[in-house]
Amino acid sequence: MNFFASILTYLVRPIFFSFIFLILSNNVHAQGDTLKKVQTTKWFENISIRGYSQIRYNRLLETNENLGCESCDRSWGKNGGFFIRRMRIIFFGQINPRVYFYIQPDLASSPSNDRLHFAQLRDAYFDVGLDKKNEFRVRFGQSKIPFGFENMQSSQNRLPLDRADALNSAVSNERDLGVMFYWAPAEKRKLFSELVSSGLKGSGDYGVLGIGVYNGQTANNPELNNRQHTVARFTYPFKINKQIVEAGIQGYKGQFVLTRSNISTGAKFKNDLNYLDERIAGTLVVYPMPIGLVAEYNVGRGPEFNKITDSIEVQRLKGGYIQAMYNVKVNNHTLLPFIRYQYYDGGKKHERDARSHQVNDLEIGVEWQPVKQFELVAMYTISKRRYEDFILQNNLQQGSLLRLQAQLNF
Repeated sequence: MNFFASILTYLVRPIFFSFIFLILSNNVHAQGDTLKKVQTTKWFENISIRGYSQIRYNRLLETNENLGCESCDRSWGKNGGFFIRRMRIIFFGQINPRVYFYIQPDLASSPSNDRLHFAQLRDAYFDVGLDKKNEFRVRFGQSKIPFGFENMQSSQNRLPLDRADALNSAVSNERDLGVMFYWAPAEKRKLFSELVSSGLKGSGDYGVLGIGVYNGQTANNPELNNRQHTVARFTYPFKINKQIVEAGIQGYKGQFVLTRSNISTGAKFKNDLNYLDERIAGTLVVYPMPIGLVAEYNVGRGPEFNKITDSIEVQRLKGGYIQAMYNVKVNNHTLLPFIRYQYYDGGKKHERDARSHQVNDLEIGVEWQPVKQFELVAMYTISKRRYEDFILQNNLQQGSLLRLQAQLNF
């Protein structure tokens, strides 16, 4: 772990900036030639709009109204009802052979349990291609941090209703502000796209190799220490006969700054509020053709509340998930039954007092797509969760519930 972290800190960052500068310098003349050959269409004619919306209800067959998950779905548990989980409208387009942009607001963000459906920026970035095929590209802006397959996968495509705690606890809302470098051969970029468009639940095109630097305080939050996080990811999809498999490894390192407003009075913490934040994870994906499997696991260190000392300390974390699924057509309807087990033991730096968690969840569900524009998911969750902070100590909740989601794609 320390060896990998050292590589990220002392090797990736200087190589990242030097490599981008070199390629940009070598491509100045080539870009000038490209601009002279701009198509006759205007840039605004290349802008497209799409989106999706998700409506949920989580209270059916509920056995414990005190069971919840703050970072998953704020309508879990007591007083929860019908809930707009997401309302996304996406503006995107290749406005130049070398320039692509992507802007995604969410009109149904929920910053707290008693404040729902606020507009909030999710993505706002542009890609600059460094070669004619855009195999090398640099991404500037707020975007997903390349850590984990399920984190990269759009909620529009994911089968379980929420991302697994183990890897999603690394980056709240999966996004941050920074600069990323991506590389993938043209044929792999095409494959990444097809794995999504064909309904095989791909993660999208985040390159075979991705490296970058980002603030580290997560999306829509200001940087607090000017010591950026560093991230690196390598993932490779390949075919075995007619089956597509993808394997990957990723890691990041930085210093996360807690905010005093998110620390309970009485809890002990470091004077400078800076905490080591580092992880490494492995990924294996077997795409559902028709049987599929996804497994991810990560280990690392980060801030976590210790109830024995009433302190927020750097502690070890571990956890992951394994998911099996089946892709079948019935009278032009698509059915995707799935089962997922997830485990996590560690802190969640984004929650109050870097809340300590131990999660054991089993989720059994099915996604039904009668038409491309509409999906219905039913998922039965059997959950055992211990989550504790300075105020909420010795808190073990377990129970089960049936969760429903209707999704519109447009």
